[in-house]
Amino acid sequence: MARKKAHTPEEIVGKLRQAEVLVGQGKTVADAVRGIGVTEPTNYRWRTEFGGLKLDQVKRLKEFERENARLRKAVSDLTLEKAILKEAASGKW
Repeated sequence: MARKKAHTPEEIVGKLRQAEVLVGQGKTVADAVRGIGVTEPTNYRWRTEFGGLKLDQVKRLKEFERENARLRKAVSDLTLEKAILKEAASGKW
């Protein structure tokens, strides 16, 4: 079985643009997708996530996702710490 290749957001946007050009030249979606080297489900998944975005917008989106994950982890850590301190303060150990 082939190993999955992780594409960067920049590569994804570039491949989506290539596919759009190929479809614009009269090729079918299946042929265009084969031309850029991905499967049709991957193409549709990428289009729902990155369709219509420009390269700088994709970079900002990924940056925001990383920041959001970091903040969620910080909140969960603080919530757990608060619960532990609350339990310890009540004397239930």
